[in-house]
Amino acid sequence: MSRENQSSVSEFLLLGLPIRPEQQEVFFALFLGMYLTTVLGNLLIILLIRLDSHLHTPMYFFLSNLAFTDISFSSVTVPKMLRNMQTQHLSISYPGCISQMYFYLLFGCVDNILLAVMAYDRYVAICHPLHYTTIMKEDLCVLLVAGSWILSCGSALLHTLLLTQVSFCADNIIPHFFCSLRILLKLSCSNTSLNELAIFTAGAVVVIFPLSGILVSYGHIGASILKVPSTKGICKALSTCGSHLSVVSLFYGTIMALYFSTSSGSSNDKDMIASLMYTVVTPMLNPFIYSLRNKDMKLALGILFRNKILFT
Repeated sequence: MSRENQSSVSEFLLLGLPIRPEQQEVFFALFLGMYLTTVLGNLLIILLIRLDSHLHTPMYFFLSNLAFTDISFSSVTVPKMLRNMQTQHLSISYPGCISQMYFYLLFGCVDNILLAVMAYDRYVAICHPLHYTTIMKEDLCVLLVAGSWILSCGSALLHTLLLTQVSFCADNIIPHFFCSLRILLKLSCSNTSLNELAIFTAGAVVVIFPLSGILVSYGHIGASILKVPSTKGICKALSTCGSHLSVVSLFYGTIMALYFSTSSGSSNDKDMIASLMYTVVTPMLNPFIYSLRNKDMKLALGILFRNKILFT
């Protein structure tokens, strides 16, 4: 790296959420409870899928990977945010900030692509039920998950490498609770046009394409249901993809509602609220959605608790 591109900033200051000092303890307890619920809930999903042989199917294989990604996604930002709220130690080192941004982009991309992969799985299950086992083979499932991770790693690494080439001169204050790529580029005192181009290009690959795949998959599912407009067919379709559709609606719906709303408020406040929604709230709600709306998960949970009672 050339001398002029080296950053003169050794650390950044994360201002965190705009919370009054007297409210710090309340919000600390709230976010700590939500984070613990996220970790324990998603770990329970992974445990149930591994222990119950009836859940060793492509759908639950993808779900276990989504649960792991949700834990990782929340763990990138929430523990640091909680530590800052409790200790008021707001600094984060330059390498730590870059690393946090990388893993945030990585797990966010994986989460996004996995939702598209799960939508494709539901499309095959409903539109091609007789060929489901031949299409969704184990090799294809592993390939789809591996492809999600490879594509996400490439996207996150691209943004990280480009960010290390820009300079940060004097301003090191980040008005956020984590190192956001958008804010870091605003703090830079060098040309970031290449970074902006990379965001636009990579965004189309890891956001627009997966979202388009989800919409196309559910478009085919809806057309397939309309061909056989029976109550039994509709109920079967809802039981098959209702949980996934709820998660997709929560994930994309909150982001769109916040970013495209015309209500007052700064863009940074909206960005912070949106970040809280899909790094804290959505990963916490996913286990409840999949356990409460899915009869197989409820059955596996009941068996687990019965076995625990018998064992004790």
